[in-house]
Amino acid sequence: MHIVVLGAGALGAYFGGRWMESGADVTFLVREKRAAQIRENGLKINSTQGDYELESPQVVTDPNDIQAADLVLVSVKGYHLDGTLDYLKSLKKKGAYVLPVLNGIEHIRTLQNELGKECVLGGLAFIFATLNDKGHVEHTGENHQLIFGPLEASQQYICAELDRLSRKAGFVAKYSDHISFELWKKYMFITALSGITAAANLPIGPIREHAETFHIVKMILREMQSLANAYGEAIPDAEVEAAIQNIRTFDPEATSSMHKDRRKGVQLEVDHLQGGAVRLAADVDLEVPYIKTVLGLIKPFEHGRYKC
Repeated sequence: MHIVVLGAGALGAYFGGRWMESGADVTFLVREKRAAQIRENGLKINSTQGDYELESPQVVTDPNDIQAADLVLVSVKGYHLDGTLDYLKSLKKKGAYVLPVLNGIEHIRTLQNELGKECVLGGLAFIFATLNDKGHVEHTGENHQLIFGPLEASQQYICAELDRLSRKAGFVAKYSDHISFELWKKYMFITALSGITAAANLPIGPIREHAETFHIVKMILREMQSLANAYGEAIPDAEVEAAIQNIRTFDPEATSSMHKDRRKGVQLEVDHLQGGAVRLAADVDLEVPYIKTVLGLIKPFEHGRYKC
């Protein structure tokens, strides 16, 4: 299997690197600036789960330089998705299935409309990782899980092949026959966590300490549960309670990547996450007042105009 990793940020570089470590054929399709950085410094994974240095990774900036591909891992931010569509259309013509691991749900519909339902798989990842100044991956914590599965019956074979390949790699791979449920469950969780931490501009500890503030987390989870149900994915109450208890176990200084981006003064995925939830809710006449409020509070910081 030839895998193309589109976007060699921390997530793409980590999972692409782990596949390479297991002997897989991986090509990184990146922008010129990132390509130059990789050529100068190489790619290295510094991880609690074991370090790995990628010797001479295959890096290209033009999809025309790729002769054939079986799978494309799309690991860009939601606001960069539109800029990848021409690349993905080119790679689809070369035989590739597309595995997006973006947060949210709207991107699935976008990719299916642009590429066709048959080639778009379902996927998500759980990992805490960033890039250091040299562009190397700094992976912290225990999580390094990639979940994937078919959204169409015809995709079962490629997902089974990916499962066999990934089980040899140095991360936790999970093939799910209910990938849509997994996508909605993560969307529910990340919308609440990213929303409250970015809106309050606080890590989770102080948020938990104040019942009035933590109530917002619980209500966003409930609104997302209702939204998933409206789209045919029944998320049981037990999953909502599990999400609440999970957040209660976090280190007090733990926060979301969106909150970190707000503090850095860089672009946020608020339109992709909270904005997407509001649009999806409007399409089915569902009221989501807590998500709308959090969206309104974060929106001024979306494009990094204010750093605080």
